[in-house]
Amino acid sequence: MSSFFFPKIQAVRALEPYRLLTTWSTGEELEVDVEAVLRKNQALAPILDPEVFARVRIADWGGAIEWFDAEFGQDNVYAWAKEQNGQVSHQMFDSWMHRNQLSLTSAAEALGISRRMVSYYRTAHKAIPRSIWLACLGWEVTRPKPDTLPVSLPTAREYAANHA
Repeated sequence: MSSFFFPKIQAVRALEPYRLLTTWSTGEELEVDVEAVLRKNQALAPILDPEVFARVRIADWGGAIEWFDAEFGQDNVYAWAKEQNGQVSHQMFDSWMHRNQLSLTSAAEALGISRRMVSYYRTAHKAIPRSIWLACLGWEVTRPKPDTLPVSLPTAREYAANHA
């Protein structure tokens, strides 16, 4: 986990099996369903026992939630919770940057925002506005040449042909 990740987990409570209520330093209370993650990894199978699942806690040093020896980093839990609540996570933004081989500077230029804001979005210091995420997706679809803006969006047929 990056030491630059901002929201810190302050509390975690098991709800129904495989759902957690998390409280963050940002003041957000987010529910997150971790069932798919638990079922995907055989080493996490013991946590599927409802009695074990109910014993979730914040790790001794913070930065993670844990059961016995298994833990989830707070950055992953925060991203899962944001995405499951229909919001854009810092991990989605970071994946967009990596997928398009963008640095902080080139991402800032692509979106018309400051390099600092790109860094804030990437490390979850600031929530990613819907308009910024839509700009990311639009930029990715049109892939403009350096220092130019697209004149128009591709038709659905052109888009499909370019991404087949």
